[in-house]
Amino acid sequence: MNKTSFWKADGFFAAVLVVIFFFAANTDLIQSLERKAYDWGVRASSRQPSDRIAIIAIDDQSIANLGRWPWPREIQAKLLDILAEGHAKVVGQTALFFEPQVDAGLDYILNIAAVLEQTDLAQSHPEQWQELQGLMQEALLHLDNDQKMADSMGKINNVLLGLFFELGEPQGNPDTAVPDYVLKNALTNVQSRADAAAPIPARNALVPIPMLGQQAVALGHLNATPDVDGGVRTEPLVIAYYDQYYPSLSLMLAAKSLNLEAKDIQVTLGEGVRLGNLQIATDPALRMNTYFYADRAGKPSFQVDSFYDVITGKIPAEKYRDKIVLIGATAAGVGSAQVTPVSAVTPPVVTLAHSVSSILKQDFFVVPAWGVWAELGAFLLIALYLILLLPRLGAGLGAAITAVLFVALLSAHFVLMTTQAMWLQLMLPTALLLVGHLMLTTKRFLLTEKGKELSDANSAESNRMLGLAFQGQGQLDMAFDKFRKVPLDDSLMDVLYNLGLDFERKRQFNKAESVFKYMAGHNPKFRDLETRMAQTKAMSETIILGGSSGHSNDSTMKLDRDGLSKPMLGRYEIEKELGKGAMGVVYLGKDPKISRIVAIKTMALSQEFEADELEDVKARFFREAETAGRLNHPNIVTMYDAGEEHDLAYIAMEFLKGKDLVPYTKADNLLPLPRVLSIIARVADALGYAHGLHVVHRDIKPANIMYDPETDTVKVTDFGIARITDSSKTKTGMVLGTPSYMSPEQLSGAKIEGHSDLFSLGVSLYQLACGKLPFEGDSMAQLMFRIANEPPADILGIKPDLPPCVAAIIQQALAKKVEERFANGAAMAEAIRQCATTLNRI
Repeated sequence: MNKTSFWKADGFFAAVLVVIFFFAANTDLIQSLERKAYDWGVRASSRQPSDRIAIIAIDDQSIANLGRWPWPREIQAKLLDILAEGHAKVVGQTALFFEPQVDAGLDYILNIAAVLEQTDLAQSHPEQWQELQGLMQEALLHLDNDQKMADSMGKINNVLLGLFFELGEPQGNPDTAVPDYVLKNALTNVQSRADAAAPIPARNALVPIPMLGQQAVALGHLNATPDVDGGVRTEPLVIAYYDQYYPSLSLMLAAKSLNLEAKDIQVTLGEGVRLGNLQIATDPALRMNTYFYADRAGKPSFQVDSFYDVITGKIPAEKYRDKIVLIGATAAGVGSAQVTPVSAVTPPVVTLAHSVSSILKQDFFVVPAWGVWAELGAFLLIALYLILLLPRLGAGLGAAITAVLFVALLSAHFVLMTTQAMWLQLMLPTALLLVGHLMLTTKRFLLTEKGKELSDANSAESNRMLGLAFQGQGQLDMAFDKFRKVPLDDSLMDVLYNLGLDFERKRQFNKAESVFKYMAGHNPKFRDLETRMAQTKAMSETIILGGSSGHSNDSTMKLDRDGLSKPMLGRYEIEKELGKGAMGVVYLGKDPKISRIVAIKTMALSQEFEADELEDVKARFFREAETAGRLNHPNIVTMYDAGEEHDLAYIAMEFLKGKDLVPYTKADNLLPLPRVLSIIARVADALGYAHGLHVVHRDIKPANIMYDPETDTVKVTDFGIARITDSSKTKTGMVLGTPSYMSPEQLSGAKIEGHSDLFSLGVSLYQLACGKLPFEGDSMAQLMFRIANEPPADILGIKPDLPPCVAAIIQQALAKKVEERFANGAAMAEAIRQCATTLNRI
């Protein structure tokens, strides 16, 4: 081999790659790849978290009810009193209490007391002076929130607070010595070797105020050490502060839950930590590779209760008996969420729960002592394969061996993580294998006869096949781009004609027109090309399909134009228009794959909502559609599908015969009373079922109840639609919803639960029974006032022949107070059916 050929040899090329990767091992790119593989391994493994851990969250609900954070510390004190009653084992506070919380009124009281001390009031008016002193002392006790919290901490005597260190190598001695209440948490049982690595150093400390720190049963640091990609995967169990060693809050919580003190924690520098009989393996800096527990079956890995629910008694204190209770923020905008292997927005208090559970259940990941040698061996194996073996193999055999090695490396990584809780960093050799194989095969491809295949890749046949592939995947624009690179002949005309029809089905008439114009340059007499061009041009200048009620009514005619392909919404063919609603048009559609006839409700959300609301409305649309789609009840319309195409959102649902109950609300067209009671009872059954699944309709009214007199079929429609537009306004300023049927709590903006639907159903029963609404007003404001404050018009005064039991059911359903209504839909249905039996006996 001459000198020139040596430099061009595949082996030399592979050796250069190996050297590059060897020196790139510790770069952010490779280390980020290792961490991503680590995250996949965590998510692939399955372990149960400790059931002793409970989280009390400072969540959005709590802030909405208790006010902006931070709260007065007497609220925290109240929670500690409750946990004391419940006999919680230990309580970990993740809120930082580095500064006193002084009420403005407290300063005034202290200033007044100072002024009075300088007067002779004590001698001249001793009785008034004594009374004044008592009042000031009472005010001091009432306004001193720190003292209240300290008192509560002293009573429960199991609260742990957080420290925070400024990490970095200290340059001298600390400015001040740490207080005794901090020093007592320093780890004293520390063993060291001459070559042992030191824990992460710190040069400054932020500690709780003395009043609270002295009452804390223990302190632990809350420092996190993100990886190169910003993710939090490890827990620094020990931090070195000058010549002292301080534990993490997670380590102290685990210790206290086992009735151990700081002096009982054994630290071996460079190796790990021992907690009683628990040996915790760490990296040389004493960081534990935390196991993060994935949510299972839609349930969070740890029970998380709202702070507000606990202090208001909704959750009993007994629930936390012998638990490790962690208190911290989960509300948006309070604290900084952390990126962890299981979530991109993990609140720090939840990360703390994962760490405590990992310690107590020994679920952390371990890097074995032989791991570095195994990683080096894997790297050398791949290097030798690329340098010595791959250049001598054919393309097929080389690809097969590379694939086997690739699978072996990934399998070793995942099997060790999921079954042995061991982490080996094998992504460096894996990346070297893939990049090396790609670069070597590309080199061959460019320097041999394969180069000719590269030039042929843009040939007419290749573009034709690519265009057909893109068309089959629905990527019509990319398909047209490829077809235009193919010489235009008679065979391609058929392909382009079908592409134009596909654009028509997608309602992209301007693009269909472009395809037909391109074809006309070759043969303007091809099939019905001239007619197609004229029709698509006209259609491209007109908005159809999905317009709101404000749009032109000629949409139906356009759907039936001769020669045009049937329009498509997603996978559905549009047959005809069925009607218009407040937000869009309802169409009769067909799923061509299974020949299912469906009703398609469309919503032109971008036309109805402002841009700053649109993303939120769309997200709510699909979330509520998913929730409603899970409902399976004989009296609820089945929802098959939901999607979005261009600016149009749609829901495909069961197509129903019959019509809604609105025509039967007129006094001269009422249904027989037994039929009305039967319909309302079935609707109540449907609502009871939905409420049991925590789904509230929010817009029950005759227009949303479909009835087919021929088959006596009742179906409730539009589950979830009211929530989609809840608290939103259209661009025209119109508030969506039907006030005449709304409950008092719905009008007041309070939390909506199932009882609100039962109120709306009571309004519907009233109207179907007598032909009038129970609440009417000359204006919207008057109507809303009467619903919220006045009893309904006596129905027996409107229709005296109604049975008293019907009036009683309506009266209970329309009660102003939620607790006075029927307990649930099933109870209301049972009452209606019992009433109906009395009609049969009359």
